Amino acid sequence: MKLLMHTCCAPCLTSCMIGLKTENIKPDLFWYNPNIHPFTEYRSRRDFLAAYARENQLELITEDEYGLRKFIEGAASVGIAGTGRCLYCYNLRLEKTASLAAEKGYDSFSTSLLTSPYQQHDLIKQAGQESAAKFGVEFFYRDFRPFFREGQKIARDKGTYMQKYCGCIFSEEERYLKK
Repeated sequence: MKLLMHTCCAPCLTSCMIGLKTENIKPDLFWYNPNIHPFTEYRSRRDFLAAYARENQLELITEDEYGLRKFIEGAASVGIAGTGRCLYCYNLRLEKTASLAAEKGYDSFSTSLLTSPYQQHDLIKQAGQESAAKFGVEFFYRDFRPFFREGQKIARDKGTYMQKYCGCIFSEEERYLKK
């Protein structure tokens, strides 16, 4: 199987890799995360993912778009409260991943977002399935959440950068205001 894995960060990918190894799958990675802000956060996640890919001999395709204004405009257009902005964010990233997977001849695509118990899993699955139908490539759905704690421990033990929020400026606000 030729799998393109949208990747939000090295710690979440570490968790996914535990599950993928049980199926003998070695994915190619795709970095596309214009939702991550501020720029220092974006750069840290991108750079630690690149180091992870080198260390583990994984192919990494990078769409390096720091998209603060575009992301905020898009999220605001669907409503920044509730699930609207999250679904917008999942669709944005998974459509780009599905499009690239179809263009480059991958059998399927997935996302490291499926590992976090803090993400809205059903919305990720919905966005993945809709993107699959739109671009004619399979969405490789797996619930990687059972590997989350183990992956986080491995990443922490290796000194990997560990973020404190999902990535968007709104989630950062919610995290620090404890909403």
